[in-house]
Amino acid sequence: MPRGITILGSTGSIGTSALDLVERLEALEPGRFRVVGLAASRSAGVLADQIRRFRPLLACIGSEELARGVRDAITGIPTRVVSGPEGLRLLATMEEAELVIAAIVGAAGLEPTYAAVESGRTVALANKEALVLAGDLMISAAKRSGAPLLPVDSEHNALHQCLRGESLGEVRRLVLTASGGPFFRRPGLDLSQVTPEDALAHPTWVMGRKITIDSATLMNKALEVIEAHWLYGVPAEKISVIIHPQSTIHSMVEFVDGSFICQLGATDMRHPIQYALTWPRRCETPLAPVDLAGLADMNFHAPDLDRFPCLGFGWRALRAGGTMPAAINAANEVAVEAFLAGRVRFTDIPRIIGDVMEAHHPVVASSLEPILHADAWARQTAALAVSSIAAGALTLPGGNETCPTR
Repeated sequence: MPRGITILGSTGSIGTSALDLVERLEALEPGRFRVVGLAASRSAGVLADQIRRFRPLLACIGSEELARGVRDAITGIPTRVVSGPEGLRLLATMEEAELVIAAIVGAAGLEPTYAAVESGRTVALANKEALVLAGDLMISAAKRSGAPLLPVDSEHNALHQCLRGESLGEVRRLVLTASGGPFFRRPGLDLSQVTPEDALAHPTWVMGRKITIDSATLMNKALEVIEAHWLYGVPAEKISVIIHPQSTIHSMVEFVDGSFICQLGATDMRHPIQYALTWPRRCETPLAPVDLAGLADMNFHAPDLDRFPCLGFGWRALRAGGTMPAAINAANEVAVEAFLAGRVRFTDIPRIIGDVMEAHHPVVASSLEPILHADAWARQTAALAVSSIAAGALTLPGGNETCPTR
């Protein structure tokens, strides 16, 4: 039987790459996959095109108004089109889906991803925020339902491959590699003066706008430290980050005997996506192989936490625990959006996140509700900070008396 696949976030970079791979892999082995569900937030035209190409059983888009437009655009195709959060939940838990690719960017992907895990589906996690916000709940739900969690982030996918057949008790540390973003090779650059265009000029990866800015600030590594802790059950002090500008080694594991196992591959997100699509098998790839003889020298550098303070927030949030990871993630999303809109400087991003952390009192979450409350509070607090910066002065609350998580 074909493997049923649902893609949450099918019109984004991960979703479109996954669909491209499905077509390429189907050409090599017809009948391997069937796309049964697709979800998008706003890109109605792209979603309609995808429905015409793949004819899923179910599709979802952000609003009923957009859903009506999609229905009109696919006349004659029997795909059912639903909308909103309830539609997403329906899509994430449909029985026909063996694999759910969770690729909705940001906190918006948390609830449908959690629903997919609770329902026992194999979940390919391209949305790191699901584990950053609710790692404890997500891992507990996966243990109850038996849902395998397959990381699609290149770094965590690399760790997953390095740890196949290995004992976690023999791991000395996990080492996440970082490209360093567009500013690593420009140590004399005044980061307070860089533009969004400067920060979006990533030297290695082609990604969405938000994750590209996170790469420039190294906030992506802070979030990946939190994600690695939950995925592999490794304490924060056993997770390291190293700058590897070539992005050839995607991550590595150091064992107690001093040995390293590294995962090496092309800088193409379709490789980790294929790993998730075909797991636990390894299958012939339609993608170009790595030319080992053509690889540049591989260099490694310690990260500069003074110049890129966002990186340290990952370990700080893990030490604080509870809802703190949700707070830093929300603050980062608001700060990045403001930077892209030209309302704050690049160097204001860690300033906003750090001050939100100082104002937040984390609580232990036994359900999604306090996590979502912390997320909403942090967004509101960060938005106030953005407004203050835009007005010429930063003023944040001295405490979080208005925070609904207290």
